[in-house]
Amino acid sequence: MPPSIKVIIPAFNEADSIGKVIHDIPVSVSEVIVVSNGSTDETEEVAKKAGATVLTEDRKGYGYACLKAMDHIANSQPHPDIVVFLDGDYSDYPEQLDEIIAPIIENDIDFVIGARVKELRESGSMTMPQIFGNWLATSLMRLFFRSKFTDLGPFRAIKYDKLVGLSMEDKTYGWTVEMQLKALKRKYTYEEVPVKYRNRIGVSKVSGTVKGAIFAGIKILSWIFKYSFKK
Repeated sequence: MPPSIKVIIPAFNEADSIGKVIHDIPVSVSEVIVVSNGSTDETEEVAKKAGATVLTEDRKGYGYACLKAMDHIANSQPHPDIVVFLDGDYSDYPEQLDEIIAPIIENDIDFVIGARVKELRESGSMTMPQIFGNWLATSLMRLFFRSKFTDLGPFRAIKYDKLVGLSMEDKTYGWTVEMQLKALKRKYTYEEVPVKYRNRIGVSKVSGTVKGAIFAGIKILSWIFKYSFKK
């Protein structure tokens, strides 16, 4: 019997891209959950028309949106085997979902990151603050935890029971790094799968602004240092 897979897509004003993202998700996915994080455009209408379950979370923050979707899954039956996280800006290639989940299905890996390797990235798809932030964060994880992570990529898959076991709590920019740090602390098995990455549709709400980049950097570093000195 094939595994049950649900996809979580946080989205803030992604009306121009969200339909393309949903359309390219493989049919093996049982439910696509789009969380409109205070959108003021037609994100919700477009997502519904494309066949997604649409939730709303007015508290701004990537983590708030993800936690809203997790509550929805927890209160739905049956629970999925795998949860995939994906951005709504069409910078990822949703059709690569099967590649992302393959290590879980074939090798019983707990957690998989889609690594945005340089040779597969479209020119300009990652800003210099993103590239530097990824390098710094993964270097520190390597130093403190002997991690093999090379990216904080948002396109990721995890066994549902393992996700629940992480007790995720970050409400904003630190969601991705929190997940990776807690997976390391709990000694989950993990892999990275190289993925393609293109220029997003629209303007980034984080890396596209100086304020967003600074706050994201601070939050990521605070999580790393918190876990570095935590018993």
